[in-house]
Amino acid sequence: MARRHDVEVLTTCARDYITWVNEYSEGTEQINGVNVRRFATAHTRDIAAFNAFSEWIFHNPHTHEDEMSWLEQQGPWCPALLEYLAAQAQSYDAVIFFTYLYATTVLGLPLAQDRSILAPTAHNEPAIHLDLYKDVFRRPKAIAFNTEVEKAFLKATFEIRALAEETVGCGVDLLDGRPHSTGAANTLPEGPFLLYGGRIDPGKGCAELLDFFDAYKSEGGPATLVLMGAKLMPLPNVPWVRYAGLLSERDRVTALQSASIVVVPSPFESLSLLALEGMAVGKPVVCNAHAHVLVDHCRRSNAGLFYSSRDEFVECTHLLVADGQLRERMGRNGQSYVAANYSWDVIMSKYDALMAALPKL
Repeated sequence: MARRHDVEVLTTCARDYITWVNEYSEGTEQINGVNVRRFATAHTRDIAAFNAFSEWIFHNPHTHEDEMSWLEQQGPWCPALLEYLAAQAQSYDAVIFFTYLYATTVLGLPLAQDRSILAPTAHNEPAIHLDLYKDVFRRPKAIAFNTEVEKAFLKATFEIRALAEETVGCGVDLLDGRPHSTGAANTLPEGPFLLYGGRIDPGKGCAELLDFFDAYKSEGGPATLVLMGAKLMPLPNVPWVRYAGLLSERDRVTALQSASIVVVPSPFESLSLLALEGMAVGKPVVCNAHAHVLVDHCRRSNAGLFYSSRDEFVECTHLLVADGQLRERMGRNGQSYVAANYSWDVIMSKYDALMAALPKL
């Protein structure tokens, strides 16, 4: 976006969404030519207390004050960022809010409503049914949906008054399917392997993935499962499960290019960059069928299979590991799908259309 516009980012000093601990320095820095303003969070998150409160509020009658307390406990709670936005909102031609869920969007939208574009990154989860989000989806002047599935869900759930909307998603750079030799090659298996990348967390479907992959191995499957990213749960000490760690961007790309299959086990997704990046480098994807967005990607691209049970996962994996020609055909389909829908030129033309539709003040 900075190639076309004068862009400034407002964000927090946190690096970890679990705790919201301030790790970056407050103030302004230039990153790749973009001005980034960081503001300290007012307090951290007690994840155990928050999860307990969430369990209560999602299943019991409660008040608006309860929901606002939940929003603050969720974090990031960053009054300094909101104060800056309130003072400077009129200096921006457009203010794009990413993710409907957090206080920066819920409390920030009213401060810049006439210049607002919301990229919701939403899916059907308990939090989205809290009453406070009804107002969030009424406010923005434009909405950048990630997928048609997300758009249909939100329009069926909320009163949306936006003047303009586009199904946008996010640009994907990885259109070169040729592996590059880097340090990552030393940590990857020599034979066929499935690759998962992202938070290694039960909430992302990783516990189920390990269970299903164990069933695949019990039937004599030859592949290995490789996981890369932040490890937030223990992994079994077995030879067919390998943790690659937190990889550099170059090594992460090499891992994607070297994989036989990219697996996306999350039951909740609003876009899934992992699936799109796997397709972009010419790899078939195997996805959790409970995530409607992933099923839609697979069907529209003809580049992936989806599973809703252990047996289906095992059969999908056996089929793709055994059939190299099928993997290649699906890989080519995926590259065509990403190039047509998720190149940066396509994405930016849609954002430009949304910005052009905002009221002229």
